[in-house]
Amino acid sequence: MDGPWPAPAAPGPFHATVEVPGSKSETNRALLLAALADAPSTITGALEARDTVLMRAALEAMGVRITGEGSTLHVEPPARLHAATEPVDCGLAGTVMRFVPPLAALTGGRTRFVGDPVASERPLAPVLDGLRQLGCRVNGEAIPCTVDAPEALGGPHVEVDASASSQFVSGLLLVGARLPQGLDLHHVGTGGVPSRPHIEMTLEMLRSRGVRADWSGPASWRVEPGGVRALDQRIEPDLTSASVFLAAAALSGGSVTVPGWPGRTTQGGDAIREVLTRMGAEVALDGDALTVRGTGTLNGLDVDLHASSELTPVVAALCLFADGVSTIRGVAHIRGHETDRLAALEAELARVGGSVEQTEDGLRITGTGLAAEGLHPAALLSYADHRMVHAEALVGLLVDGCTVDDVACTSKTINNFDTLWSDMLDGER
Repeated sequence: MDGPWPAPAAPGPFHATVEVPGSKSETNRALLLAALADAPSTITGALEARDTVLMRAALEAMGVRITGEGSTLHVEPPARLHAATEPVDCGLAGTVMRFVPPLAALTGGRTRFVGDPVASERPLAPVLDGLRQLGCRVNGEAIPCTVDAPEALGGPHVEVDASASSQFVSGLLLVGARLPQGLDLHHVGTGGVPSRPHIEMTLEMLRSRGVRADWSGPASWRVEPGGVRALDQRIEPDLTSASVFLAAAALSGGSVTVPGWPGRTTQGGDAIREVLTRMGAEVALDGDALTVRGTGTLNGLDVDLHASSELTPVVAALCLFADGVSTIRGVAHIRGHETDRLAALEAELARVGGSVEQTEDGLRITGTGLAAEGLHPAALLSYADHRMVHAEALVGLLVDGCTVDDVACTSKTINNFDTLWSDMLDGER
């Protein structure tokens, strides 16, 4: 839409079912592994959004044939990947800028990577340093950069500082089986590796395709050399994207059901169930349908989101309307996400009158209760960050009159987010 998006206020308690698109994390891993596989494979339930469109285009530029539209994709790997003849556009997608350069290392040629104007601000150097250790010549430390791949890669020992993103680890692990000696990968930073469930997702998806891959120490991983077996895969709903709709139920006193919720998952977004329960909402999983019901109260909490940091914007918005003081810990690394999310959340929640301060590794938020006492409407900024829009949509539910400057940036992971949001609010009452 043109112009700022009027974030709709909750019309009262509503009851809705929301079909959430597929997981971006799973979709892009599945696409890349299908490109390395020994035969064609089919991906169903795939996310169709900007990040996955960029991944598809990057793989096609290296010789992969991908057919199909919407959520069903058929992937045919080439006999050998080749370097892209034109620069690969990474947009602002972490999974593209951190997963595809390691893939380019297998091509024996030169591939250049570009992206959105602010893509250069996203950390990338550890992945590029890992490629240098494997024998690639790399020009640059961030987007834009160029990877020159040798005909024969080295290894297997690689050390990187993955303190800023688990994607540094996953990007290298995904291609480890295709390295001559496999990969022995070690995290050498002083900080811990964030979002460990995403690393486990990578390892599980490798193992499901016949690759021997596992932790070899507290911050070390081993991938044995060998083939990647083709596998038809159904993608789970994106649980982090689902969290904003479930949180809306907790704020409104209504209910939201998300079908297709997995009983067991490696997605960090599954932690929203525990967060909402601790804050006082009713959370029930019936088969594969997860329902959250608001209870008319919201408790503050002290929570470590290190393993599920993508939830921080939604949880911060919930804390704004909780009773008492809440503390979110363990998420210092999200200062290097699509934007500095801690600074952005501090600024935008304060813009509506919230009491928010950054800590060394998170946020401290003094809640207003569901009455939103002392808060006022404001023109909120998205920072081109889809998760910031999710937080601001939640704020708009209880602070009537808020606008968001760029709702379209949510297409990174959900096409037509504004329509899904309106349809939810128009549910039964």
